[in-house]
Order: sequence, then C-alpha cells, then structure tokens
Amino acid sequence: MSEVSSFSGAAYNQVPDSENQIHGDEVARQYGFKGGLVPGVTVSAYLAHPAVVAWGRDYLSRGHAHVTVARPLYDGGRFTVTIETREERAYRAALFDAAGTRCAEGRFAIPPTVPPAPSRRGDRPAPPASERPWATRQTLERLRAEGLGAVRARWDEQAPITTYLRDPAQLPDLLRPGGGGYANQAFILGLTNWALAANVRLGPWLHLETDSQHYAPIAYGTELIVESQIADLFERKGHEFVDMDCVAFPLDGPAVMSARLRAIYRLRPPA
Repeated sequence: MSEVSSFSGAAYNQVPDSENQIHGDEVARQYGFKGGLVPGVTVSAYLAHPAVVAWGRDYLSRGHAHVTVARPLYDGGRFTVTIETREERAYRAALFDAAGTRCAEGRFAIPPTVPPAPSRRGDRPAPPASERPWATRQTLERLRAEGLGAVRARWDEQAPITTYLRDPAQLPDLLRPGGGGYANQAFILGLTNWALAANVRLGPWLHLETDSQHYAPIAYGTELIVESQIADLFERKGHEFVDMDCVAFPLDGPAVMSARLRAIYRLRPPA
C-alpha cells in the first residue's frame, strides 16, 4: 500500500447533453454559472483518485468516503487535488480550480472494520421514463412514505460514465480493461444520481454531497440493481434539498456499495 499523493488535471464534463441540463452551457448560464457544470460525481472521483492509485483493490473492496462539492468546476479547466492531512489508511483532500477556489473536499479511508452491508428489500421497479412524476415537495413526500422504485444498471463500455478523465488511458490500472476493468468512482456514485432521476422528472439540479461505503469491486459486465429511499427533505435559501440512501447490488449477490446522496432537486428560480 503506497502513500497517497496530490495530483492535477483538466476537468472533463462527460455529459454536456444530459437530461440534467445544468451540465449544458445554455441552462447553466441562466442560473448564473459560466457554463455547463462538470458532474459532482466526476469531481468526487478526482478527490478519490489518490485512494484508488495508492490503495488499489483494497479501497474498492472496503473504502469509505465523504465528499462535499461546494463550487462549480468547468470542462477543460485545470484543477489540483491537494492532500491536506494523511494518516496510515486515511486522508483528507481538497480540490482547487485554476484560480485557487476551493471547489470540493473529502475524507477517504479504509476503516478497520467495515459496517455490515445492507440487505436487498426487493423494491418494485422504477416507473417508465414517460410516467415519472415531476419532482415537487408533495411528490417526494409521497415517495418518502411509499418508497422509491429500484433501478437497473450495467457496468460496461455502454455505461453513462465510463471514465472521469478525458483520456481513459490515464486511469489507474485496475480501472482500465487491461488491468481489471473495475467500475470507476464517477460511475459508482453516479448510481445515486440515476436512481433519483429514474423515479422523478427533474429540471436542472445539483449533486452536492455523498457519504459512501464500498463492500466489493464492481467487475466489468456486472448487472446491478439500485434500491433507494428518501431520508430527508428540506428547504434552504429557496433551494429544495433531498437526502437519499442508495444501495447497489449485483443481481444475484450481496451489496457492493451504499451511499447517502444530498442534492438540490429544485433550484430557486434564476434572478
């Protein structure tokens, strides 16, 4: 197990044509941003990159992370992930853009004891895309009581996010097809986004924070099912927030990841 190291790169917006139009220039500018936002899950993957490089499969098997995204990062912009504190099997890091703005931060660790993995409930499937209700507070309160639908996903070259770096050859070896082909952090945390968006129809929205636990690496070709439930709903400064717990399972096996997502599902109207 090697020591974690800071690194720099160029930000990559893999999804400028996403259903979430905050990743496209036109809508993002209406809300006061300079352009389409790099996904929060991608920013989180940059902060986790030192853990994957240094700790490898051990991190994918039992690593824990808590990441908060506070400021936007834009496609092509330079960023630096700075390791701020180090312990034997843990570190804190912050991500800064080229102007020195602190955009995100996180703590990553391999805990001495991994908490028990959640069990699968057998949730009903999420509705067809055309039948999703709009994400209003009333709708989400109802879904909080009734439960969310489960979502299917598959980790392979057709996945919505296959890399968090523009050049996949620069990914850590175990995330590349020749070195293991395990799912990367942007895809894994992206499961929380897709679980929310599969249950309700959203306008522009923001992924802000995740607290996640790995239980096993996700091998290439793995079929997954993601079960979710709403933990909290609240309003702050005109934004509507949701906290949502998600657990990803292979179709015939125990959980591989659990995470709590915090997102702004409804942004206050632009000025």
